[in-house]
Amino acid sequence: MHSPVVVLGGGPGGYAAAFLAADEGLDVTIVEAEPRLGGTCLLRGCIPSKALLHVAKVIHEVDDLKANWGVEYPGKPSIDIDKVRARKDQVISNLTGGLGNLAKRRNVTVIQARGTFVNSTTLQLEGDHESIPVGGQLTFDHCILATGSVPAMPPAFNIGSDRVMDSTGALALADIPESMLVVGGGYIGLEMGSVYAHLGSKVTVVELAEGLLPGADRDLVKPLAKRIDKLCEGRVLTNTKVGSLTEVGDKIEVTFEGPAHFGHEQFDRVLVSIGRRPVTRGLGLENTSVVVNERGFVECDDRQRTADPHILAIGDVAGDPMLAHKATHEGRVAAEVLAGKAASFDKKAIPAVVFTDPEIAWAGITETEAKRDGVKVTVEVYPWAASGRAQALGITEGLTKWLVDPDSGRIIGCGIVGSGAGELIAEAVLAIEMGCEVHDVTESVHPHPTLSETLMNAGEVHFGTATEIFKPKRKPASVG
Repeated sequence: MHSPVVVLGGGPGGYAAAFLAADEGLDVTIVEAEPRLGGTCLLRGCIPSKALLHVAKVIHEVDDLKANWGVEYPGKPSIDIDKVRARKDQVISNLTGGLGNLAKRRNVTVIQARGTFVNSTTLQLEGDHESIPVGGQLTFDHCILATGSVPAMPPAFNIGSDRVMDSTGALALADIPESMLVVGGGYIGLEMGSVYAHLGSKVTVVELAEGLLPGADRDLVKPLAKRIDKLCEGRVLTNTKVGSLTEVGDKIEVTFEGPAHFGHEQFDRVLVSIGRRPVTRGLGLENTSVVVNERGFVECDDRQRTADPHILAIGDVAGDPMLAHKATHEGRVAAEVLAGKAASFDKKAIPAVVFTDPEIAWAGITETEAKRDGVKVTVEVYPWAASGRAQALGITEGLTKWLVDPDSGRIIGCGIVGSGAGELIAEAVLAIEMGCEVHDVTESVHPHPTLSETLMNAGEVHFGTATEIFKPKRKPASVG
């Protein structure tokens, strides 16, 4: 069997590339090992985790009504875990079914198989699905590599117990454990830890670094760290290493090594969330001219082309950041390149969002990066305590921050922490991509009262004209 274009991997990057290539008139085949399209993001990542985070957020809002508004529902919530799991699975089913229909309508062939490279123009297909051609080989003119990533699991933690989970296991919702340890204070660990804590588990978070979300802007992390510490009842252990995991009966015994916490403790379940690694091993890439670097990423240019003229790479395998929306845009670039268009991936801002409560979002350069790299920026912060909307909602711990080039006045970065930060960051992405100056934002009328106003207000801080806070006009200070 021959296909002019083959996409290896049916995740957000893969199916976006395949669908757009088909829209451009190309004959496309997707090779995907899973029985459904959607990849990690849809099947066991972004979508199911956000569905569960919605449940956690609603539970928190009900608790807030009781604590701060005098509105109380009788008794504690009764959680039917089977129904929660079924609802989460239904969301996945609805979306994957839609992708299957879109593939059919675009005449994109979908082969359910695991593909490995025999050479630069041939895939060996493994599996027993009827879609696999006779002989098990598929030749192509061009292949878009979109195999994504998988959770990293240190060999020392892989003890053969289903009580030690990665993010996939945590999303399966086998039960609500009485106690749970989250190893890793990154976004996956904090998101899933929040879910289980709101469902009733006593959650402990352990992080090797000095603080949660290492590398993120500390101003943004501070309100979230305070909330997580309260949610975990003070059980957030930073500067602490997990030495070993051992299954003892129906518990997992964990050894801790750190100045503030040292010794043994037992938990019903352990979630290991220390990052992800690209899926480039075992694909037969050594049989091609593709170059894989020391971190396991495929090297490619801004047109997604690898060192092999027949193979392009997109998404998690093509390098950081490992984000579904980055993969989707890279998939579009790859499809347009194969269609003969002058496309390239030249984004100035790839937004990142941590979907905890409060949410954290940033785009462009961060203050942490500016200080590290010696980039001169003017930092302007608008506290949500001055926002009428935030006051009405009782979410005043948030803030909106602009990073401005002191010479040109152009916006080069933004950070937001607070409810809905993941939605608000889109305006900042547009401003950065369009090369907007601060006055472009401040002169755009924002609706009142809304949280989106804080983006305008933070710009007004830059000029000393923010009405809700007193900050006299001054020569802006720079960092870097």
